[in-house]
Amino acid sequence: MNRTSVTAAPLRRLSAGFALQVSAIVIFGSWFGDVLAQKLVDPNSVAPEYRAVAEKRRAEQIKLFECSKKADLAKVLRRDRAAFISECIEK
Repeated sequence: MNRTSVTAAPLRRLSAGFALQVSAIVIFGSWFGDVLAQKLVDPNSVAPEYRAVAEKRRAEQIKLFECSKKADLAKVLRRDRAAFISECIEK
C-alpha cells in the first residue's frame, strides 16, 4: 500500500491551481495586448482649441510608428531598439 503524507494532497492541489492561474494570465495577456496599445490621436474628435496640439501629437505618433516599423524590418535587437528609434526620429 502506498502512503502519501497529509500535506501532499493540498500541495498538489495548490500547484495545479497556480499553474492554471498563470496559464490564464498568459492567454488573456496575449489576447488583450493589442487593445492596450496607444491609439492614434484623432484631431477631429478634440475641442477646437486643442486641435493644433492634437495634430502635432498625431504627427509624432505616426513618425514613431514608422521608425518602429523600420526597426522591425532591419531586425534591430531589443537592446539597440531605443537608440535606433530615437536616431530615426531625429532625422
